Amino acid sequence: MSNPLISVVIPEYCGAKMVHELVSRLKNSISKISEDFEIILVNDASPDNAWQEIERECNDDKRIKGLDLSRNFGQHCAITAGLHFAKGEWVVVMDCDLQDSPEEIPTLYNKAMEGWDIVLVRRINKKFKFWKRFTSTLFHKTFNLLAGINTESGVGNFSIYNKKVIEEFNKMPEYSRSLGSLVRYLGFKKTIVDIEHSERAEGKSSYTLRKLFKLAFDVIIAQSNRPLKMAVTFGFIISFVSMLLALYNVVARFIGIINLAGYTTTVFSIWFIGGMIMFFIGIQGLYINKIFDQVKGRQIFIVSKQINI
Repeated sequence: MSNPLISVVIPEYCGAKMVHELVSRLKNSISKISEDFEIILVNDASPDNAWQEIERECNDDKRIKGLDLSRNFGQHCAITAGLHFAKGEWVVVMDCDLQDSPEEIPTLYNKAMEGWDIVLVRRINKKFKFWKRFTSTLFHKTFNLLAGINTESGVGNFSIYNKKVIEEFNKMPEYSRSLGSLVRYLGFKKTIVDIEHSERAEGKSSYTLRKLFKLAFDVIIAQSNRPLKMAVTFGFIISFVSMLLALYNVVARFIGIINLAGYTTTVFSIWFIGGMIMFFIGIQGLYINKIFDQVKGRQIFIVSKQINI
């Protein structure tokens, strides 16, 4: 049996009510390119009845394939699971909330046919509320500062990849995963298209501010050593300033500016330097923790059930 032309990988979490509409719109959209496709829905231990909806769609059409993970591994691990099973010459990744419009897949495919290995989507006129836009902006600014890279504002998971990109992606064993950062490492010829962002069809995003920052710091620690370099630089600055203050106090003592050493200054200095030491040790601990997670060699995902695979 030949491989399909297009695979679509979608992590499912809190999107049970949208599964049927999502699959229906995907089939209508991709059929404009080819009838030779597969849609892989990955249930990331969704608390609703998403798996039952996935089973129903899989039974109706063998091109719809379902993966049920044994527990919640997180969005990017669920995407990784789907990518490991994808067989298409071109692989589309998108979210399940219909804010990424399935009707735009032909746009991505046609752009890829111009000679690009990767086509990313930049969302324009994002349909997020103020708090969501604020936290998203804060996330990207924090990520860019600490990771030392510039991520494209508005670029999410919606994208299309040549099979060779996915093959290389699947070789990377990183336990802390982010689709965008790992793809960035791979290189290949890529471009960006601007696409209108849609309203979420049902419910609300599961990404809270806490989850966004956890994702940011996980990816930063896993992908960049910049926090360590910043800690060294900051430590040097503190040492240099402390040396200047010490020199000033010696000179001031001899010329009579200071007759009695300040208790408050001494206590403040001890607490400040002690806090910085603990902060830097904490940063090193985060890196050691990531090393510990990685060397255990545990599975990135575990599939409990699969349909039509």
